[in-house]
Amino acid sequence: MDWFPIVFGTFKGLVLVTGMFFAVKWHYDQGKKGKVREMRAVLRAAGMVTAVFMLALVGLVFVTFALGRTLGMDLSFS
Repeated sequence: MDWFPIVFGTFKGLVLVTGMFFAVKWHYDQGKKGKVREMRAVLRAAGMVTAVFMLALVGLVFVTFALGRTLGMDLSFS
């Protein structure tokens, strides 16, 4: 019973290290394919997501202050 954690832990570590190695290798190999076109697409998508997030954030701030004023809360900064 005392040997099981040692053997199992060693086996688990070996499997995880092997899996990580092949995952990194696969992603590295995939990164070499069609890099320029994909990079532009990813940057364009990231920009669009950022713009939508910022618009939603600004809208949320305005709605929050409008609701606060409607409920009679004092939201002045000074």
